[in-house]
Amino acid sequence: MTDAASSPPERVDFHFDPMCPFAYQTSVWLREVRRLTGLRIDWRFFSLEEVNRRDDQKHPWERDWAWGWSLMRIGAWLRRRDPELLDAWYERIGRELHLDGGQPHAPDNARALLAEIGAPQEAFDEALADPVTHDEVRAEHEKVIAAGGFGVPTMFFPDGQALFGPVLIDPPTGDEALELWRMTTAWLKFPHLYEIQRPKSPADERAIRATLEPYLRGRDWISINRGTEITFEERA
Repeated sequence: MTDAASSPPERVDFHFDPMCPFAYQTSVWLREVRRLTGLRIDWRFFSLEEVNRRDDQKHPWERDWAWGWSLMRIGAWLRRRDPELLDAWYERIGRELHLDGGQPHAPDNARALLAEIGAPQEAFDEALADPVTHDEVRAEHEKVIAAGGFGVPTMFFPDGQALFGPVLIDPPTGDEALELWRMTTAWLKFPHLYEIQRPKSPADERAIRATLEPYLRGRDWISINRGTEITFEERA
């Protein structure tokens, strides 16, 4: 057991892939914690396209447009201008896919959503023309891999520890959101506590599918459910 402070951390790096429905649900909860506590959230990237890439597929940075990867490249460009723009970008594209069943990963839709959040007009073209945005996304992806991570949501804390999760489908609000934050960050006191997992009953599977229904409508890729992970392939 470490000497970690009894109070939860005041900041967190939250790694996400915008196409991941579970990372989105966790981000909704974390935004509520921020609203209630002033928590600082630094949005970071991770690519399910890359971590689940087959040997016969190109890396996402080798494609002119790769769905989650390109949305994150835009996010990296926006973050240079103003971190609040990345915050707004993730909220808007996440809502579009995971609540509204839309397709923010289609280039024309991405342009329209950038306009909605008041991003600079040049954001889309400059982000995709700038090779450094590839480097920024890749570096943050590889930080998770180097820590032994494999998916999202993954959070890094100021003391260097990382946690995968929590994975949920009903983000709590109010006091329950704060209680989950206290319970989650309590794990930091036990650096060799690696895993607790709740088995999923048929009723749980039905509840998960009901929550993911907008995402399932909006996707146009093949998804594979591996426990808490959703992986996908782009259809050529």
